[in-house]
Amino acid sequence: MLKDYKDEYILNIIENQHYTTRTILSSLLAVQDEIGYLPKNSVNVVAEFMKVSTNDVWGVASFYLNFRFDPPGKYNLEICWGPSCHIGGASDLQQTALKKLDLENQGDTKDGKFSLKFNTCLGACPQAPLISVNHKLYGKMNTKKLSKMMDELN
Repeated sequence: MLKDYKDEYILNIIENQHYTTRTILSSLLAVQDEIGYLPKNSVNVVAEFMKVSTNDVWGVASFYLNFRFDPPGKYNLEICWGPSCHIGGASDLQQTALKKLDLENQGDTKDGKFSLKFNTCLGACPQAPLISVNHKLYGKMNTKKLSKMMDELN
């Protein structure tokens, strides 16, 4: 369900971002880090703050695939498919997750419980194959462990 966030709330996030150099990208990242996605009005607020057009902000927001424009699921499941993870069985993990979530590709489940994403690198190659659930990493993953974990979250 989409929630309305007041412009003042979004502006406060932007003004208090931890990035020392404030850019369109850093401002959008600050909003998404805080809220979990970019609410509709956030593009206008960032544009006003940065003194640029909304098209400039949309250009950045739409270029980076990591930005979301609707709320994520309760559980954000990422499956790494970088080289080490791919060799270690990431394809099997992807197929297991897709089947359990009744999805054809990465995305959100109909009930809003899971958001599935295939990530090019989660940055822990020695632990391959690797997944992340709500930004917590789980290494040495296999299909049986993944299936059990998903059942417990569901």
